[in-house]
Amino acid sequence: GPFVGAAVRPVGGWISDKVGGSIVTQVISAVMVVASVAVGYVMMQAYGSATPEQYFPAFLALFVVLFFASGVGNGSTFRTIGVIFDRTQAGPVLGWTSAVAAYGAFVAPIVIGDQIKAGTPQHAMYGFAVFYALCLVLNWWFYLRANAYVKNP
Repeated sequence: GPFVGAAVRPVGGWISDKVGGSIVTQVISAVMVVASVAVGYVMMQAYGSATPEQYFPAFLALFVVLFFASGVGNGSTFRTIGVIFDRTQAGPVLGWTSAVAAYGAFVAPIVIGDQIKAGTPQHAMYGFAVFYALCLVLNWWFYLRANAYVKNP
């Protein structure tokens, strides 16, 4: 999964150069909401099934979609930072964003692991979906709406 995300990160930047970073981030956030809910649903079905292995292909495919989307989103976010901020601000903002991203990569497995131990891993995925939906709204509010703070398609 992390390899897929890292491999497609440049693709996210390239698409963002063509279409616009905020637009790509918006679409990718929607994909991540849907994929997270779908993973949660598949996990719930697997936990309640006598043959959970039948759900593994769907689980794996959806997680690959999540990693793919996170890589594209990472590329679009970093492209957007370079457009929104001037040279003196972009470096520190990129550093702070990288630190937050690293923290997320630390927290997500812990949250999922705790929910697996509790027998409700779908709750972690639904929580991530809510987070991605919040990111979608914030991206729209600050960059895409008519009176946006910084118009950045």
